[in-house]
Amino acid sequence: MYRTGGSFGGSRGTCIEQILKKNLPTTSGPTRSPSNMNTGFDQQVKSTFKPGHDGRPKVSPKTLIARYRNGETNAISLLHQLAQTLQFHLEMKETVAPASTTGLYFAFCAVIDGVQYKTGIGVTKKEARLNAAELAFQDLQPTLESLKSALPEASSLDVPAPLPVKEEPAISDSHARRAMLERKPFVNLQIPHAVRDQLTKLMNSHPEFSGCGVTTAAFILQTSNGYEVVALGTGNFNTKESISSNGRIVHDSHAVVTARRSLMRFLYRHLLMFFSKNANLTQKSIFQQSSSSSFLSLKSGITLHLYVNQLPKGAAQIPSKLRLNPLSMSAWQVNNEISLHLSVEGKVFSVFSSLLDHSNSKVVSMSTTDKITQWQVLGYQGALLSHFIEPIYVHSILIGDSDCSEIRGMEMSVSQRVEGITSKLPMFYCMMRPHISLVPSAASSHAGGNQLTYGINWSEGDSSLEVVDGLEGKTIEDSPFKSGSALASRLCKAAMMHRFRLVAKEAQRTDLLATSTYREAKMMAKPYQEAKNVLRAYLLQKGFGSWQDKVLVSDNFSM
Repeated sequence: MYRTGGSFGGSRGTCIEQILKKNLPTTSGPTRSPSNMNTGFDQQVKSTFKPGHDGRPKVSPKTLIARYRNGETNAISLLHQLAQTLQFHLEMKETVAPASTTGLYFAFCAVIDGVQYKTGIGVTKKEARLNAAELAFQDLQPTLESLKSALPEASSLDVPAPLPVKEEPAISDSHARRAMLERKPFVNLQIPHAVRDQLTKLMNSHPEFSGCGVTTAAFILQTSNGYEVVALGTGNFNTKESISSNGRIVHDSHAVVTARRSLMRFLYRHLLMFFSKNANLTQKSIFQQSSSSSFLSLKSGITLHLYVNQLPKGAAQIPSKLRLNPLSMSAWQVNNEISLHLSVEGKVFSVFSSLLDHSNSKVVSMSTTDKITQWQVLGYQGALLSHFIEPIYVHSILIGDSDCSEIRGMEMSVSQRVEGITSKLPMFYCMMRPHISLVPSAASSHAGGNQLTYGINWSEGDSSLEVVDGLEGKTIEDSPFKSGSALASRLCKAAMMHRFRLVAKEAQRTDLLATSTYREAKMMAKPYQEAKNVLRAYLLQKGFGSWQDKVLVSDNFSM
């Protein structure tokens, strides 16, 4: 039997208790008071083991585990049975053996609700799958054991007599579809609540910019203490300015892009804490030394989530009737609906569209949907941060769009377009399939007339928010935070390069300090660049079009 104890492709351990609670039906009413929380949860657990159409209750996880330990089932069967009982998504995915493995072996890993577990290897695919399942169960076992009191035996439940089977009515209208999609886990509601609280706090401090929150995105860190918003951005425009040669113009100010660059600032801040000589600051950092590489990784138990209050522009907004099967659609539908898309001055076009103006005078960037697709493969840290840390992936994407009733386009764009790419990627990189769901909106729906092009950015640790004019790509004069008279945003490439050099100095990376330009520092991140090239070649090969880079002069600046 062959196994590997190391994790693959940025995988993180997950908590089966969260999976169980996430998939339990919620009790009636929008909220529950602390006094009835335990009672409500017990009722939810019991409702999980409701009888099937034949009148027999589902088998409890405790019984399934006992059968496995008695040798009645193997680990693969156990995981599939637990997935059916606890209602989580399970996939046994073929991957690549860790670099430390000598010899030719097959490699598989279990992926549970988008979270990738340790890689199992074997001389046959069957053996590799079995080893991967056993490794996943080992990670899940401690939490399952702690939940035994909450997982009743099927025989102990008060099972009512079976009722006649009644077919569910067809869902024919958008209101009914949304009602079905809104049967979401209780835990997810904490995220939009956290985003709303943080946005309200920022806007209360600066009410004059309350109209900037129409399109909002935020990154939320989940720890044992709960959910914390660590980066937030608003906005909906590309700059009308030409490509900057000094790295001091923000070319893409869409909310998700702004929030992601704010997240990068948050990551740089915690890297400085980790590499500081202060033991207290190092302990407070979200990073730890990885056990499987020379890089840092997020501490165990920390996961990242993305909230957006509007369905991202691009292929995520494809018509609901479209299918990702080339045999069931015409060529123009493939080209124009699920292809890569470009954003030009707030408008979005397919890369195959004849309406696209290829004039060099306009700044063009890939659509928000395509960038999320890229980040779910390359990680949200980007090239410069990948010199220090393993790829960081989002485990769930929550869409708080009250006008949205269909998320299948988002799932197709972010996950299905790059299905099967993991085995082609370098070590530590993978296609991380996020859990995508609809949640209540957490943002304002009204914009001031002169603030339509404005966007704000903030990350945990900032003393104040910054306001950037998306069309100008610079901070406005009245912004609460300004970096200087040139009005360069703290999110611009030059600012990121400055933080990169600060971390390189603290980490004593003389090789990185020797780089002369922003582009040179990015290109030195060899695994990241390899993964990026694989991704773009894969998308092109699959017929989704060519990824368009900005003019290279925008990266050829020095500090």
